[in-house]
Amino acid sequence: MERQACTTQINNAFYDELHDLWYTAHDHPVALLRAENSVRNPWIIESIQKHSSSPLEILDVGCGAGLLTNELSLKNHRVTGIDLSEQSLKIANKKDVTQKVRYLPANAYNLPFSDKSFDIVCAMDILEHVEEPEKLIAEASRVLRPGGLFFFHTFNRNFLSYLLIIKGVDWFVPNAPKNMHVYPLFIKPKELKILCQRQDLTIEQMRGFRPCFNKALLRLIFTRKIPHDFSFCFSKNLISGYSGIAQKVR
Repeated sequence: MERQACTTQINNAFYDELHDLWYTAHDHPVALLRAENSVRNPWIIESIQKHSSSPLEILDVGCGAGLLTNELSLKNHRVTGIDLSEQSLKIANKKDVTQKVRYLPANAYNLPFSDKSFDIVCAMDILEHVEEPEKLIAEASRVLRPGGLFFFHTFNRNFLSYLLIIKGVDWFVPNAPKNMHVYPLFIKPKELKILCQRQDLTIEQMRGFRPCFNKALLRLIFTRKIPHDFSFCFSKNLISGYSGIAQKVR
């Protein structure tokens, strides 16, 4: 099935209403995002360390409340986070124990940085929140130095991902905002590969990403609260969510 034009506007406004709930809520989908980051962040940090042992210039596009950026700063990288939600950026800055992260309100389609400014660009959980992901990827590539890495995470577009990511959250997670995800904006891996190739980005790795099927998942279903031990894991199967790394060719 080809990617269709999106007729339903995605709801990105709710991020302004979260405030400290970014870090405390267990009855809101943001708790799932924290669980995702607890698995993805170590993978990103380890991958960056393999790429270079020196502190790097890193940009996180759609950084939200700093779940990734603040951890990267703890590793002595020079980190910039951009987001359209200024309320989220305030929380990110408050939670930054290093007080070294540069947080800026900015649009992912028009990054306020010169060409080849960064060694690493991250776009985690944002590609499915924009109607023109090719513009975001083009800007990410523009500000990346040759040999730099582009980290991404998004959702595959198929019936199973629709059930898990849209309907599952609506059914089992309280306070789920309406239209937090919109199915036509999901991206198939082959489509993302093409979008990257067009911008001189060669995908080096793709990893499936899914909830762990354990007792914590059952407790979520029956209690409609996200347990502290609810977790995600990487998978060989890209059928639902997936993460990856692409390298800037030139």
